[in-house]
Amino acid sequence: MTFASDTYFKKGVNIHVFIEHMKKIFILTDLMYSGQHLQFENFIRSANIEDIKFTYEPEYWNLHNYDWDSYDQLFCIIDHRDGYEDNPEFVEQLHNRIELLKQNGFKFILARPWESAENVANNKFYDILKGLTYTKWFGGTTWFWYWMRKQHSDNKLECKHTQKPYQYLYLNKFPRRHRVQLWEQLQEKQLLKNSLTSFIGLPDPVRLNSEYELPEVDPSNYPLRGKDQDIYSKPYEHTACSLISETNDNNDDVFITEKLWKPIMCGHFFIVHGNYLYLQKIREMGFKTFGNYFDESYDLESKATKRIDKIVTLVESLESFNWQDAYLSSKKIREHNYNVFWNDIPYQKEVQKTVLEFLGI
Repeated sequence: MTFASDTYFKKGVNIHVFIEHMKKIFILTDLMYSGQHLQFENFIRSANIEDIKFTYEPEYWNLHNYDWDSYDQLFCIIDHRDGYEDNPEFVEQLHNRIELLKQNGFKFILARPWESAENVANNKFYDILKGLTYTKWFGGTTWFWYWMRKQHSDNKLECKHTQKPYQYLYLNKFPRRHRVQLWEQLQEKQLLKNSLTSFIGLPDPVRLNSEYELPEVDPSNYPLRGKDQDIYSKPYEHTACSLISETNDNNDDVFITEKLWKPIMCGHFFIVHGNYLYLQKIREMGFKTFGNYFDESYDLESKATKRIDKIVTLVESLESFNWQDAYLSSKKIREHNYNVFWNDIPYQKEVQKTVLEFLGI
């Protein structure tokens, strides 16, 4: 499928960063070797930046094997994990290593790509880094795009959308404030009576119909961690639209999780309760939304509570919507989104922005 960026890039040609010469950058991918160095390295590699030669080293104790003077820039990634800051030995070793690397010209990147800035805004890890200059790497728009492509590279789903006995697929786990507000308003108006829903973190958990749960998961005991990026096509095939309540609803940088990528991979309609201008952002990334089918003006509402009100009004207006006709006429849009998701060119373009931002280039 052809889309706008194809007019500037040929398939298989690397995206270029216009730098005067081939830069050599060294990255210590995990200062304390705490477990995610391969994912950090693979993410940066996936940007396919042609004009920078990267050298990756995961192990601090191997640094003596390199001639640091031969590199244009030296970087160190600090894996930002909960709990480590409570270990005095970890904190002491962290500071010792940071001090040595500072003296030798290293720049620092604090990495927490599984989260948004809001999710860890009050984390104690920042306290132990007071006085250190560093950039922050959060999930933004690209980490879960990377992760879902990686996880499902051999599972390019082809969902059938001929039978739609249910209206919405609306899945929630952690009871964040904005999620609870939307959930309660939809329930109060009885707008979810013909939908597949879950809200596992409520005091009285709502669980997905066992027929539609991941086959390997106990429907009565959905795991707290580890399965959120898995996909089971059946609930997408038997529902008309994904109602997505994202991790955040603030006016900060858009944070996109697997909650969006799943319906895109499954060729599903979607309504997103997320950050202000979330839909605008994904359109800028090359995807298409469904403004020709229903009102997406909720995305333009900067006040979070009013955005919820507009989403509820939208869902109410779609009570008699002809989803069967919509699926027939929207095939090209949904195929476009699927193709953009898997196409290396738009993906690399966005990941490259992320990498160059936290490298400060």
